[in-house]
Amino acid sequence: MKAAFIEEHGSLETLKVGQVEEPKLESNEVLIETKFGALNHIDLFIIKGWSGLNLALPHVLGSDGSGIVKSVGSKVSLFNEGDRVAINPGLSCGKCYRCLSGKQNFCKEFSILGEHQWGTFAERFKVPEINALEIPKGIKLDVAAAAPLTFLTAWRMLTTQAGLKPNEYIFIHGAGGGVSTAAIQIAKYIGAKIITSTSTQEKMERALSLGADYAINYVKNPNFGKEVYINLTKKQGVDVVIDSVGKKTFQDSIRLLKPGGRLVIPGATTGPISEIDLRQIFWKQLRVIGSTMSNQQEFRNVMDLIFKGKLKPIIDKVFPLENIREAEEYLKEHKQFGKVLLKI
Repeated sequence: MKAAFIEEHGSLETLKVGQVEEPKLESNEVLIETKFGALNHIDLFIIKGWSGLNLALPHVLGSDGSGIVKSVGSKVSLFNEGDRVAINPGLSCGKCYRCLSGKQNFCKEFSILGEHQWGTFAERFKVPEINALEIPKGIKLDVAAAAPLTFLTAWRMLTTQAGLKPNEYIFIHGAGGGVSTAAIQIAKYIGAKIITSTSTQEKMERALSLGADYAINYVKNPNFGKEVYINLTKKQGVDVVIDSVGKKTFQDSIRLLKPGGRLVIPGATTGPISEIDLRQIFWKQLRVIGSTMSNQQEFRNVMDLIFKGKLKPIIDKVFPLENIREAEEYLKEHKQFGKVLLKI
């Protein structure tokens, strides 16, 4: 089957499109004929590689996807050939006490599809039956592919981890990213007051159209913290900051928070190491909260809202599979507003 894969770690030049073997189906798995895949920053990290990542090569990328069930394992009971499905890319053992208590993303074997197991950037891919979700009639396959990883991440970090409430101020860095476009919509759904930052006037306008109350151009106004504190929150500070940027913005995130505020970290795209002024943490009694993916219930809760039209994935651009390098470069350069897809 045709797929996008790497045979070694390095630059985007290591990405290839060619023929690989079709995945072998286990008894509890479904084989899906891929229609769309969606890019995520984890693709770039996997291509580059990191200490401790030991993949069997070649390795097929892709954490999001949608398609048609082609075949099912002998123990599968929920799906049949021809069903349209989306997927939860968070994989766990399904048997440990964490999984059985609904904390799948705390499982010792937890991983993300396309990270250690072959992913969705291929003509066919497989997932455990529990990770597949039937797509209702009227929902397009591209929308179903664009939604899962970013929306489940955003849903968990805002509802479960941050406990965001109506009328609270939330600051979301980098409005153009997939997680951020999801977070803006979810925060609006909750009823919070949303401040976001981005790099261009066009992205500011699109963020406002999604539901942000205020949008700031951090390129033209790099010292935007004063504007947020004095003009927007009337010298109160914000209740919640969502920072998936990491090293470049971490100190700003700490300063933006009001006493008792919550900083939620779902990623670190500019680097994982940052200095911390601990005085800001203890004096303002801040909470710094990590957030990774979601459990199965959170995934289903947010996908239900998408299927009902309450939330909408933003699709920026669709590339053919053959143009995978161009697509990943587009993502790497932060040109997108929303999700970048591959048509398989």
